Amino acid sequence: MDDAYSVQVTAAESQDADGLEQLMALKDADTFVVADIWGDMKGGADGLFDSDTRLLSRFVMTAGLARPSRLSSGISQDNVFFTAHSTNRPLPPMGGRSAPAGVLHIERRRFVRDRRMFERIRVLNHGVEDVLLPLAFDFAADFSDIFEVRGSPRPKRGTQEAPIADGRRVTFRYRGVDGVERTSCLAFSEPPARLTPSRAEFMFSLPKARGLDLYVECGLDACEAPDEARFRLNAVRARVAMRTRRRRGASVRGPRNPRFNDWLDQSRADVALLTTDLPTGPYPYAGVPWFSTPFGRDGIITAWQMLWIDPSLAKGVLNYLAMRQATDFSAFQDSAPGKIMHETRRGEMSALGEVPFGLYYGGVDTTCLFVALAGAYLKRTGDVATIRALWPNLIAAVGWMKDHGDIQGDGLISYQRAAETGLSNQGWKDSEDSIFHRDGRFPKGPVALLEVQGYAYAAWQAMADMARTVGDERQAEWAGRAGAVQALVEERFWMEDEQFYAIALDGDGQQCRSIGSNCGHWRQVRPGSIR
Repeated sequence: MDDAYSVQVTAAESQDADGLEQLMALKDADTFVVADIWGDMKGGADGLFDSDTRLLSRFVMTAGLARPSRLSSGISQDNVFFTAHSTNRPLPPMGGRSAPAGVLHIERRRFVRDRRMFERIRVLNHGVEDVLLPLAFDFAADFSDIFEVRGSPRPKRGTQEAPIADGRRVTFRYRGVDGVERTSCLAFSEPPARLTPSRAEFMFSLPKARGLDLYVECGLDACEAPDEARFRLNAVRARVAMRTRRRRGASVRGPRNPRFNDWLDQSRADVALLTTDLPTGPYPYAGVPWFSTPFGRDGIITAWQMLWIDPSLAKGVLNYLAMRQATDFSAFQDSAPGKIMHETRRGEMSALGEVPFGLYYGGVDTTCLFVALAGAYLKRTGDVATIRALWPNLIAAVGWMKDHGDIQGDGLISYQRAAETGLSNQGWKDSEDSIFHRDGRFPKGPVALLEVQGYAYAAWQAMADMARTVGDERQAEWAGRAGAVQALVEERFWMEDEQFYAIALDGDGQQCRSIGSNCGHWRQVRPGSIR
């Protein structure tokens, strides 16, 4: 990621008391939660997010004025539940009695469903006496944009109203600079003994060998009263929804190899966690927390890798990206007619144009990959109807490759950002300093990346193959372009003295003679073995 938009959250902000930088994430659709291994949200990268806005920035539980002593924690194998087990530290004397450490078992169980976080705190008294337990939660909602959380400065923020505490719930409101009022609510199943706009304090009496459950919900708008029935119902629905996503397509099992099967199950669960069901079909988001949104390149490659087992992902990705294909020029968005999007966002900063990622096209490889995926999808499924429906988008995409992607007019796809707000490097290595000459100089643009030419070859060849199926007479032209790209790469990128390919060509046609893994992408898609 370019330095202007790189993650600036410091390690200290996301470390626990033992110096362990471990964060636990849950996701459902456009909502996700990130917390530490205790289940607490303390700032930094932590929080409950919905549509690129943080609805809950702090949520820290203490038992007897101290953080419990953690026993274990983790995410369930199906990625639905976070569970943390802990026990109490010595409790302060209450009415002349105090409880020693380790007599209480405290379980926090959490999931995300329907744009809300659900949590159950279960406490069991394993001591020989009754216990008075002071339990408290410190909380806050800052409504920060995801880029603000990542460290991007803002010229101005909206107006945050004072939270309203009412019985067993607290409501937070923020009116953004974009004029949108954003609201979230935190609610408890039991009325706290003391409730302020930033803290809820409970005093529970726990008889020996008995326990209690406290339910918590947080999400958009007004809260319904949390209780056991709501928790159980939504937990079942969350697990069923995840099971449905995991069971799409075919399944693979390894005989007499439980570890291999566990690996397969976890992999399917991880893809299912990232996948969001959109009106255009399932779409695998790029990653939690910073990239929990549709990305062009990431969605295409994930769908391509899953194509053999679940073609529905590829169809969903192709349909979504086709609907957002660029139709005009914009320097701010790095768009041109026919280009496929790189990233889309829905937060306040994107809406205001403080960052260009509301609908951003600064990815040089995504358009080629879009066409190549369509060809692979047709070959795998024989779904001619979908390809016919996408044919105008595919024609527009190769039109971009020919007319706008080939900036130098030399038959190679290259990039150069159109505005200073855009990404300076627009391939999969998109950090500011990722592409350079061997002596450390950054290349002048336009830059032609090696692996992108591989994607272009795959796209031209895919168009030639699909043309035979849909009856387009330009198959020979597109096959010829594929062959021309292959010859150009061998001629201009190969470094005879290194017996390796240059990572890129700069705007003067000079090789960036750095050794990188990018050539693996080219070798994967090119036919035969020339070298």
